[in-house]
Amino acid sequence: MNTVEALKKTKKQLHESGFKLTPQREATLLVLLENEKDHLSAEEIYFFVKRKNSDIGLATVYRTLEILTELKIVDKISFDDGVARYDLRKEGAKHFHHHLLCLECGSIEEIEEDLLGSVEEIVEQRFHFLVKDHRLTFHGICQECQKKEQTEA
Repeated sequence: MNTVEALKKTKKQLHESGFKLTPQREATLLVLLENEKDHLSAEEIYFFVKRKNSDIGLATVYRTLEILTELKIVDKISFDDGVARYDLRKEGAKHFHHHLLCLECGSIEEIEEDLLGSVEEIVEQRFHFLVKDHRLTFHGICQECQKKEQTEA
């Protein structure tokens, strides 16, 4: 989905929930779209938005991110660093996507496919628990850091 389509879809979702796509919300959303793979914190998003729209405040970015999270347009995630990061939810995604977190360099890689479908079924049947969503982060050493360790050894 391109940026224009994403903005139209988000505008519709906001409107249906009683919100407007204000210039500040649009600027915040554009930063998320332009930096889709980066897992930005609210402060990082604010830094990028401020470059485009100097009239925006950090509190406005936080409020926008909370609204977008409530509407499941973005996912709020926390890794080992304790910083909340924001990730656009992929179109048609029923669930949060998975991540690989490198304990050496801090890189974050996304796994787009849902690997837990059968696990959800087991949880629902065995524990009579209706699963609405799940999150999975693998903690380990990325390929690049593994290569560095091998060349240093």
